[in-house]
Formats: sequence, structure tokens, C-alpha cells
Amino acid sequence: MGIFNRNLIPSQPEQAAGTGTGLRTTGMLLLGLAAVLGISFISLTQGLAHISLTTVLQAITAPQDLPDHHLIRGVRMPRTVIGLLSGAALAAAGVLMQTVTRNPLASESTLGVNAGAYLAVVCGMLFWPVMQGHYSLLFAVIGGTAAALAVHALAGGSKGTPLRIALSGMIVTLILSSVTSALVLLNEQTTQGIFLWGSGSLVQNDWDGVVFAWPWVAAGLLAAMLFSRQLDMLLLSEDTARSLGQRVGLARSAAMAAAVLLACVTVSVVGPIGFIGLVAPHLVRLTGITKHAGLVPLAAVWGAALLTGADTIARIFVNSYGELPAGAITAMIGGPWLIWLAMRVSRRIEGGPTTSMAAGGRLRWGAFRLWVVLFSLLLLAVWTLSLMSGTLQIPFTEVIAVLSGGGEEMYRQILLEFRLPRLLTAGLAGIALAVSGSLLQSAVRNPLGDPHIVGVTSGAGAGALFLMILLPQLPASWVPVGAVIGGIAAAALVYAVSWKRGLNPTILTLVGIAVAAASAALINLMIIHAKLAVAPALAWMAGSTYGRGWAEVLQLAPALVLLLPLAWWLGRRVDLLAFGDESAAGVGLHVRNTRLYTGIIAVLLASIAAASVGSVGFIGLLAPHAARLLTGSNHRQNMVLAALIGGVLLAAADWVGRIVIMPKELPAGIVTALLGAPYLLFLMWRSSRTTKMK
Repeated sequence: MGIFNRNLIPSQPEQAAGTGTGLRTTGMLLLGLAAVLGISFISLTQGLAHISLTTVLQAITAPQDLPDHHLIRGVRMPRTVIGLLSGAALAAAGVLMQTVTRNPLASESTLGVNAGAYLAVVCGMLFWPVMQGHYSLLFAVIGGTAAALAVHALAGGSKGTPLRIALSGMIVTLILSSVTSALVLLNEQTTQGIFLWGSGSLVQNDWDGVVFAWPWVAAGLLAAMLFSRQLDMLLLSEDTARSLGQRVGLARSAAMAAAVLLACVTVSVVGPIGFIGLVAPHLVRLTGITKHAGLVPLAAVWGAALLTGADTIARIFVNSYGELPAGAITAMIGGPWLIWLAMRVSRRIEGGPTTSMAAGGRLRWGAFRLWVVLFSLLLLAVWTLSLMSGTLQIPFTEVIAVLSGGGEEMYRQILLEFRLPRLLTAGLAGIALAVSGSLLQSAVRNPLGDPHIVGVTSGAGAGALFLMILLPQLPASWVPVGAVIGGIAAAALVYAVSWKRGLNPTILTLVGIAVAAASAALINLMIIHAKLAVAPALAWMAGSTYGRGWAEVLQLAPALVLLLPLAWWLGRRVDLLAFGDESAAGVGLHVRNTRLYTGIIAVLLASIAAASVGSVGFIGLLAPHAARLLTGSNHRQNMVLAALIGGVLLAAADWVGRIVIMPKELPAGIVTALLGAPYLLFLMWRSSRTTKMK
């Protein structure tokens, strides 16, 4: 299995494997074991019941029939041990994935393994509960493997770059997570308690999880260490490895299979936990240790320490904030690490051909005005059907009568107080997200840019939720202010980190992914702290127009009236960005300032939309692509057509979500992900074929 990029992990194993390396390995091992031991003991003291270290030692060395001893040995010790096992498994999986792909950004999260395994386990829980109870690992492995293969294919196979892998992994994760959220919402009674587990929780009530997981983890670690020499040879060029007798394809396939198995074991027991497989291997590599005989066990030790430490941090605040998932804490830690790693990666890939990916088409399939008329009519048709549809069907004639100022009183109340403001909110938010996506794709010179992918939507959602949950005394009118502040803060962080590299599109996107992950983790923590029910929590995270009224319309409409003309005014400057930084600067364009102004408008549009409808993804990705495919590369034409398509998409998603499973509803954000997935997969597949042909 030739997978992804071959240039970002050193092509030779460690050269100076002498005394210095041996001392570093020994030092890292001793330090890691000390960290594991210390964190484990601290972990056993934390929880709702305060237990001293002396009591912990007595419970381990001389257990008695005491409540504290039973609590330690029956609940806290299994939790700590499963944390150690899971951390070691995820770290080792990260090492193997990075070695096979020779890509420093590869991990169980970026390759979509966690999301695929999680979806498969939820499907087993809902549709084959008896089988899932006995074969949970099998379900997880099938899902994780399928997701990794999908990311591999979409990223361009062996020609995939770190940026393409990260984006492909995030897109596959978004799609799979949307399907998972839909299943959970449709089966809320069956999936009670799954939200905490789905965020990555080490909670254990007995030793069953440990008994199940440890043989698999031990076998995976042992195999990785026994075949460390073969893993070292995977870092050589293929010709060199083959001349040394290495069966490269078989070795890569076996190593990736072991990595997926290790990651899926953890998902089947403690849920999807990200970033451990990214952080731990690089933490060890920073000391200069690259040979797998030392790298695998050291990464496993430090991964165990990191995950158990993250869970310990979460439990320190259990009395104040409730049970927090370890997965959210690791995401908060891993986000900054990914930013740092993106900066390191940029030194090797900056200015390369992968900074701009041609994922869309350039053909003009018709006159611009014709497409505007067609999509305007489609928008009108979708909006009309949406007003007519619902638990109570309203005739078309009554809709026209009400909108004309007449109609029956019952219909007037339903349309004017409920359906019309909700429809306008969806339509205006769709327009805002589509224009924001169009601007961002031009600003980062990456057709896979999107307010969700570069962290703006998640940051805005976190800001809005912060005010709603942690400052409930503030009036509801402050929510959009919180969203704008959160979106601007996320974008400011992305731009600040990327500024020194000239706002390099690759760095901008990778940093955005890290910020989005950290913001999503913060949203998870706030939802759990507020003890929101599963359905509203998932609806908020996915994006929903349920219950939206005239207040949301009145906060969206002025923003669009102000910002859309500014986006139009930037048209010629944005067009010049497509020619590359040097060419644009050569004709007098101030590239950084243009990117900055474009980004500010995009951030404001996405933030205000997020304040109104939550974290809706895909609109800002799909609508600009569809517009570019139809009209070419003219920014002003793209923006107009993308706005119409965005209004159609989110309004249609809201309509479908309301009627497809009446009387229940699916959040519009989930519907947009499910409806947009086929086109998005086609887009990535087409882009990967273009990459292979180069």
C-alpha cells in the first residue's frame, strides 16, 4: 500500500546511533516511566471523592474491606489502566502511520480512523446490538479501515501532500460525524449517554475494558518492536529498501493494518480520542530518536502519560464543572501542537506545487445571467415549498395570500411567526456562509478552504455558546456579539501564526484545522458542563434553524447589506490573487493586505451566520465550487452565484430536515453534510486524479 507523501520524515534512519543516542533513549525512557508512575498515582486520588495518596498506597499494597479501597481498586484503577493502555496504543499507532505515510501530520485523527470506527460502533449499537456487544472491535476496525482508505484515495494516493491529507481527513471526518450525529438524534433513547463517550471518555465501572483491550494493545506494541528494523527501512527510498530485501508493499500494508487495529481498540473501549498519536511520536523525535526500536516504546510510554495526564486534569475540575471527557482535553493540548508542527512542515513545502490545489473545474457551462435566473427561480421554488410544508400543509394560494397581506388568521400566524422567519434565517445564513467560503478560498488560494475548515465557524460557535452558558445573565442580543468575537479571535490566531510566512495558503489551512479542533473541543466542554441534553447539543454543533425567529433575521440582514457590497468591491483584487503572490505583487497588488481584508469580511459573515444557525459546515465549501464550475474564475460572478446556491442549499436542507422524518427533525447542518457528501467526494476524487496525472 503506497500511501501519501514520501518527503517529510527524514529519508534515512538515524545516523549517529552511538552512545549519545543510547543515553537519550535511556533518559527519555526513565523520564517517561517516572511521569507515568507519578501521573497514575495522582489520577487515583482525583474524583468526586477526595482520597489521599496514603489511602491509595494502602489500597494497592494492603487492600481492606473499606469503601475507599473498593472505589480505588474497582473504579479508579481500571480507569487509570485503560488510560495507560489507550495512550500507548494511540501513540504507537501514530508512529506507524507517520512511518508508512512518511508524513508528520498522519495520526488516527487526521486519517479519519477515529471517525470511521466511531460511526461503525454506533451503527452496531443501533442495528446489530447483540453482535456489537460481542464484536465491538470488529465493527471499529471495519469502520476505521474504510475511513483510512477513503482518506488515502481522496488525498491523491502516493502523491498526497500533508495539506491534502489533513483536508481529506477533516472532510471525511465531517461527513462521517454528520452521519453519526443523525443516527444518534434519530435514536436518542437507544443512544443515551453516548455524547460523553463520543467525546473520548475513560470512565470505567469495572475491569472488563482493560481485560478486553490489553492483549490487543500488547500484541500490537510487541509486533511493532519486533519488526522495528523493517519499519526503519520504510524510511529509505523504495529502491534502496527493495535492494536490501524489503517487501515494501507488504511491509506498509502490515504496518498500517497494525496502526488501524491499535487505534480501533481504543475507540471500541473509550471512544474516539485524538491528537495523542500526533503529539507523542513528535515529542520523542524532538530528542533525535528516530529508530523504531526506541521510538515505538518511548512514544507508547509518553502517550500513556499524556492521555492519563489529560484525564487527570479533567477530573481535577470534576466538582466544579462535572465529568469532562479526556478527548476534549487532548484536543485542547493537541491544537497548539498541530500549529507548531504545521510551521515546521512549512519549511519543507512552502512554495511547492501543493500550495494551491485545483479541485474545481474551469469550464463555463453557460451564460452567467442564465445561471443567475435559473438559481433565482430555484431559490424561489425551494422557499415556496418550505413555506407550504410541515406538520400542517398550507396551500400555495394561502401562502400567496398571506404574503400579500391577507389570508386566514391561522395560516398568517403559522407563516409569519414561525415558518417565514425560520426560512429567511436559513436563506440569509446560507448566503453569508457561501460568500464567506468564496472569499476564504480566494484569500488562502485553496479551493478546499471553508469557514468551518479554517476554524472560523467553530470559533464563532464557541464564542456564542460561551455567552449562552457561562454568562446567562446577558440578554440574547449579546449572542451574535459573542459569535463575532469568537470568530474573529479564531481567525486572528490563524492569521497571526501565518503572517510571518506571508499568509502561506498551506500554513493558513493547517493552522485553521488546529484552531477548529481546539474550538470544537471547547464547545464539547461547555456543552457537558452545562449538562445539555444530547439532541440540542448535537443540533447546536451540527447547525440548526429550529426555533429561529425575526431576531435572527434582523441580525443577519443588516450584516449582509453592509458586507456584501464590500465583498463585491474587492472583486478585481481577489481575482489577482489567483495568479500567485509574485505575479499579483508584480502588477501592484499588496498581497498580504488583500488577503487580510478579504479574510476579515469572510470572518464577519461566517461568525454572524454561526450566531444565528450554529456550526453549519459544507455550505461555504460546496456553493463556491459549484459557482466556479459554472461560471469560471471571475470573483464577482462567483460570489453572486455562490450566494444564490448557498441560499438554496441551506433553505433546502432546513426543508428536508423538517419533512423527511416528521414529527422529528434533522438539523439543517447534518442534512447539508449528507446532501453535499456525494458532490464533495466527487470533487476530491477528481482533484486526486488531477494530482496523479501531474
